[in-house]
Amino acid sequence: MNALAIKEKRIPQEPGVYLMKDEKGSIIYIGKAKNLHKRVLSYFTRHNPDAGWKTAKLVSKIKDLDFVVTDNEMEAFLLESNLIKRYRPVFNIELKDQQRYTYLKITDEPFPRLLVARRSRTGQFQGPKGRIYGPFVRGSSKYLTVGLLRKLFKIRVCNRLPKTPCLQYFIKNCDAPCIANVTESRYLEGVNMLAEILDGKSSIDRFTKTLEADMKRASDIGDYERAKDIRDTLYRLDNLRVRQKMESKSRHTNEEFVGILRDSRKGVAHVMSFRRTRGVISDRKKFEFELIGDNSLSSFLLQYCSSMPAIPSIIYTNEEPESRKILEQSLEKMAGYPVRIVDVSGQRHELMDLIMRNLSMYIERGYSPAVVDLKNALNLSMMPEIMDCFDVSNLGTDIAVGACCRFVNGKPDKAGYRMFKIKSVFGQNDFAMIGEIVTRRYRLEKDLPDLIVIDGGRAQLGSAYLSLSSLGLNIPCIGLAKENEEIHRIGSDPLLLSKSSAALHMLQHIRDEAHRFGLAYNRRLRKITRL
Repeated sequence: MNALAIKEKRIPQEPGVYLMKDEKGSIIYIGKAKNLHKRVLSYFTRHNPDAGWKTAKLVSKIKDLDFVVTDNEMEAFLLESNLIKRYRPVFNIELKDQQRYTYLKITDEPFPRLLVARRSRTGQFQGPKGRIYGPFVRGSSKYLTVGLLRKLFKIRVCNRLPKTPCLQYFIKNCDAPCIANVTESRYLEGVNMLAEILDGKSSIDRFTKTLEADMKRASDIGDYERAKDIRDTLYRLDNLRVRQKMESKSRHTNEEFVGILRDSRKGVAHVMSFRRTRGVISDRKKFEFELIGDNSLSSFLLQYCSSMPAIPSIIYTNEEPESRKILEQSLEKMAGYPVRIVDVSGQRHELMDLIMRNLSMYIERGYSPAVVDLKNALNLSMMPEIMDCFDVSNLGTDIAVGACCRFVNGKPDKAGYRMFKIKSVFGQNDFAMIGEIVTRRYRLEKDLPDLIVIDGGRAQLGSAYLSLSSLGLNIPCIGLAKENEEIHRIGSDPLLLSKSSAALHMLQHIRDEAHRFGLAYNRRLRKITRL
């Protein structure tokens, strides 16, 4: 699919949701937009600054798309969230921590059953058809064990209605619809009340009051057996009511802290959340999602919060999510009460710092300790996993060459080595030569590194920086001077690392390797010239 095909779709310049499909017609990505036409077209624009390599992978698979227009941006937020839950597209954010949640199902059978709803690997719910409720957190009142809920509402457990009553009838956990001991309408009263509670439309207290009234009526007319059954149900319900009240109370005392850290090189965002209840951290979760299309902190928060039994009234973040006001309105509509998303401050900042340290340590796993040390020493925004080092070799004035060595995770990557014969500079002008080889190495803007190291001081570094600027590239760049092993940075004072520093040893290694590689190339050319 291309930009021309998109224009032929006549997508309106209105808010809404777009659904991207592959060659099989399967939905692979769902996104929202304030302006559908502009957003969808941006995927197929050649020089899209927001398009990473994973977004390019998504675009290569798009063969068709549909769209749904909404009245406003908030409706687009909510519709996107619902459609993602329904279709679970492969390129959208999927909460990796969802094993903590469960779904319940009330079947569509004549005498419905209550089941734990299980999903297949494709995300489809298995088993008999029915209405799905959830997700619910293990230990919440609505999940309090399927067994207890069945007992409370006298829900049958048999797969098929038997010809004779089972044990559940004799221990008064079921009214035995199998032998017509209860009418379908009476049976459905309990099922409907359970459905209202699972939906959040009714509270346990309301259900209790209804049962108490039924018990009084049964007692007044002399139906003492019925009154006794209701009394037993009320007794069983007591634990459930207390637990739901605790959840309702904690909803307003809970604080959710959500931190995000992006690994742009791998195209992944790492998210960690802490929940603090009455000053104590009561839960911790770790997620990650791919940086594709509209996947962002805002999209994550909408999916994450909508999966909670109770949305926190205050959510603290380390950065402001895009469309924050719209997101707050969307969450408020889901929750039924005000929801605020705010930046951390004061003591809360300490907890967010803890989250960010945890995320940093998680990302650092698998990286060389020297790479991690260098990131911290230079205060880089991302891990310098891929480093290129440049050096020039000009023995005399007749032959001058440049060399570029690449290290990946602290080790030489020979496939990334490059050699250059100087073409535009004559005489011994190392500064201009550095500028030339940096330009030639990156002019196609492919396979860019995380950090560039220049063998030289401030002057050589300045030349490399000018070349990068002329190409429109913003890659961290440093110079390593031989005399005192000073690290030069643009706009900062020289940095001296400890002689025992693993980061310094790695920089010395890559610099010496670039020098060796350049010198070997220079000698080879001289040998050829003499012949």
